[in-house]
Amino acid sequence: MACRRFVVSGRVQGVWYRASTRRVAESLGLSGHALNLPDGRVEVVACGGDPELDQLAAWLWQGPELAVVDDVRSEDLAEQPMAGFHTG
Repeated sequence: MACRRFVVSGRVQGVWYRASTRRVAESLGLSGHALNLPDGRVEVVACGGDPELDQLAAWLWQGPELAVVDDVRSEDLAEQPMAGFHTG
């Protein structure tokens, strides 16, 4: 299992970005979380197979209809045991 951390910037808070990310991640069988950061960005940590993480990464650039994504930064993480996908 691979884990990645994504930090998404742009208009990504208040536009259902986290909830939409959870829906997509769950449909891909990924575990992790999507959290609002104090500076207006969203942090997404996801764990699962590389092909599914690549699909999530591509979706993060698009986001839900009202989002305007300026940048998505990613880094690999050590495996982190997580159950389900959470927003907070």
